[in-house]
Amino acid sequence: MTGEHFVDEAETRSLYCRLMQVQDSKPYRLPGWSLLLFALCGLSLGCSPRISSPPVIGGPAAPPWFVDVTAEVGLDFVHDAGPEGNFFMPQSVGAGAALFDFDKDGRLDIYLLQSGGPDSPSRNRLFRQGADGRFTDVSKGSGLDIAGYCTGVAIGDVNNDDCTGVAIGDVNNDGWPDVLVTQYGGLKLFLNNGNGTFTDISRAAGLDSVLWGMSACFVDYDRDGWLDLVVVNYVKYDVTTLCYDGQGRRDYCHPRQFPGSVAKLYRNLGIGGAQSAERGAQEAALRGAHPALPIRFEDVTERAGLSRLPGPGLGVTCADFNGDGWPDIFVANDGQPNRLWINQRDGTFQEEAVLRGLAYDGMGKAPANMGVALGDVDGDGLFDVFVTHLTNETHTLWSQKPRGMFRDRTVPAGLAPPGSRGTGFGTVLADFDHDGAVDVAVVNGRVSRGESAVESLGPFWGQYAERNQLFANDGSGRFRDISSHNRPLCGTAGVYRGLACGDIDGDGALDLLVTALAGPARLYRNVAPKRGHWLLVRAIDPTLKRDAYGAEITARAGERRWTRWLNPGYSYLCSNDPRAHFGLGEVDHVDALDVVWPDGTRESFPGCPADQRPEIVLRKGAGSPVKN
Repeated sequence: MTGEHFVDEAETRSLYCRLMQVQDSKPYRLPGWSLLLFALCGLSLGCSPRISSPPVIGGPAAPPWFVDVTAEVGLDFVHDAGPEGNFFMPQSVGAGAALFDFDKDGRLDIYLLQSGGPDSPSRNRLFRQGADGRFTDVSKGSGLDIAGYCTGVAIGDVNNDDCTGVAIGDVNNDGWPDVLVTQYGGLKLFLNNGNGTFTDISRAAGLDSVLWGMSACFVDYDRDGWLDLVVVNYVKYDVTTLCYDGQGRRDYCHPRQFPGSVAKLYRNLGIGGAQSAERGAQEAALRGAHPALPIRFEDVTERAGLSRLPGPGLGVTCADFNGDGWPDIFVANDGQPNRLWINQRDGTFQEEAVLRGLAYDGMGKAPANMGVALGDVDGDGLFDVFVTHLTNETHTLWSQKPRGMFRDRTVPAGLAPPGSRGTGFGTVLADFDHDGAVDVAVVNGRVSRGESAVESLGPFWGQYAERNQLFANDGSGRFRDISSHNRPLCGTAGVYRGLACGDIDGDGALDLLVTALAGPARLYRNVAPKRGHWLLVRAIDPTLKRDAYGAEITARAGERRWTRWLNPGYSYLCSNDPRAHFGLGEVDHVDALDVVWPDGTRESFPGCPADQRPEIVLRKGAGSPVKN
């Protein structure tokens, strides 16, 4: 810092955050002098010290919560990031992964993406899990073994070769999960044929795009029974632009160098694009008469209102943020305000992130928002929002209270400890130790050169390596950093990007799949000691033949309540286990399971013992109706 004036950054941030956190349940107007304090804080270096990587420190030995079983289960995948040293910006964002049961044998399979480019010999890989828990590469001939700059993936029962992310969803309601891959310059939708193969129907489905697609999420935003699609796009990158760091060395460009892009919303028109009041019956007849008739999507971005506010989008998730029973869209923007698109129930959305407290952090800043996770951290029945940021920032936890209103509670929650920072991408809020409170996992990796390099990763990628982080919830919504006791997950620095979560080995505990730039994908088995009881619940709409994305499930036991929100589209560039997972602590039996289905109807299902294998399946229409 230059000049004669000095601001104690840690003290200033702490004081300001305490002011912002007064009166959680109602609006609060700050006194005028605090605005000066805010301005002074803005003059400091981001209101937080720049620390290279979360250190692994000593302390009393404690059993780790995760162990690396990558080799044991036969998962053999190394990410191809493309040529080193050309600083091609899409290379730096990494690639995602998906956990989904593509063959419906009851076991989660794995799909992993490459970023080597369309001319690379590296291909995306599909791994099938066998009855023995080992994974077999079944990529060849599957139709999913494509090359490119892949970043994200979305899974659903749903042209450019540069891939980035993935989303999963059953887009044609035939009971088989389909695969969407986002790309630097396009989208690809693969229809599950039900025989281990997938067909690229991107163009036939109307999913043409030239934007740099990142995270994606399937959501039935109009509640018509067909999964629609939201894709966040990054920036309008100019490959001729060269960027340099503060020492004059070539480095990856900052997103502020380029205009942001619009998040795209695609409406699912159903089989053959049929539209009518009796749409369901018509489409069932169409499917029977014309089994090859394609699914169709329509780009409704402009009509829905999302085109008004472009931005450098990285993360996305969909849920009911204001409590009206309709799904909304949350977009994490890199270095710009987040967007919260509130569903107006007429096919349009209104942006309300500022109004509801999610646009900025508690310092009034728009940090580098990347990965997104939802979960009820304090057990009040409302989901909170966690978003990852850069090393010289802090990840942010926005607590929801009252319904539909959010406030930055990062500091009092213990999620901004000194000396423990990283550039976070993939993130999860989940109850790993089954004590009834959700914990936090974050995978880290820099996007600009660090001060030192990790030798094992080589002179280039070693400059971007950081360690991962794991935080344990004490049950009240306050977290303790337990990274130092979890060396398998957090002890080895890497350039990590994707984090997918699910019960992979079928023991009721949530495991983690981590992707890394120019490194191996790693599978971590949950071995947390003294785990409590648990439930794993799948919600299905038999009429639609698929998982009920958007359902809200509450487990009741006496006075206790645990609520989960179903949608696998969260974290960063990944698709996760579509089932609801509950850690129950000492509770070994739940009294009831209550479901709010995506169409707004409510049902209650009888209670059951905990720790059931396989998962409990709730089918719409089989429970007792509950009046709204």
